[in-house]
Amino acid sequence: MSIPSSVTSAAGRLLPRSLHPALRVLPDAVGQATRRGRALPTFLIAGGQRCGTTSLFKALVRHPQVAGPTLRKGVHYFDTGYPRGLDWYRAHFPLAATLRARGRVAVGESSPYYLFHPLAAERIARDLPGVRVIVLLRDPVERAYSAHAHELARGFETEPFGRALELEDERLAGAEELLRADPAARSHHHRHHAYLRRGHYADQLQRLEKHIGRDRLHVVESEEFFADPEPVFAGITDFLGIARADGIGVERHNARPRSSPMPEALRERLRSHFADADRRLAEWWGRTPSWRA
Repeated sequence: MSIPSSVTSAAGRLLPRSLHPALRVLPDAVGQATRRGRALPTFLIAGGQRCGTTSLFKALVRHPQVAGPTLRKGVHYFDTGYPRGLDWYRAHFPLAATLRARGRVAVGESSPYYLFHPLAAERIARDLPGVRVIVLLRDPVERAYSAHAHELARGFETEPFGRALELEDERLAGAEELLRADPAARSHHHRHHAYLRRGHYADQLQRLEKHIGRDRLHVVESEEFFADPEPVFAGITDFLGIARADGIGVERHNARPRSSPMPEALRERLRSHFADADRRLAEWWGRTPSWRA
């Protein structure tokens, strides 16, 4: 499975991001009108952020047995959209009759905040019993640096990386408690500025395991996915219970180059910061992640 340098749409299911606002209005209205006849997901890509979730999702929806939401990658229902209700969520997916007619047996979406949001796991378990959840993990040092570049580019961050790390505890103070106390609450800092805490993977995986079950979780290392995608993708299709497929291809999406590399002193400080988190991840996973091998 090669990784082409060009970027193409996912079999016509996703349109360029710049076109989304104008083109979502009519499909969303139709979806709401026909929501009771629409399918709910059989799988979710829950994160982590900046770990290759977009690349995996776009590869999966090119599989002949897989479908995703209309015109988008993720719906963000179980994190920021939950007060809108399950019918609102269902309206974003294809008609069940259409899926059956086309032989599509797996339906999914990818919202990388699901892994980190404190209520998402229990909401998923409550509303989608039996759903399968895929999680991608990346070296947390590289993930943090990539997330900062991503938030800068989107206008959600104004501080340089080192200063943003210094501010993280202050910014996130009380955020998780707020989200747990008020199901309709949102926290800008929790969603956009958790550069370190999102890399404490074991805590998030244990929460998913508690509510969803270990047998319905499939964890992928993004470094392996991009280095040798074919066997990793085959393992994912096996997990989803769909046929293996050749020639789908994996493309890199949403890569954001940095103007300068991370200073080595800062890199070593972050490696030290994540040492215990990586140890606990290895214990949970039963394997040492490649970035610690």
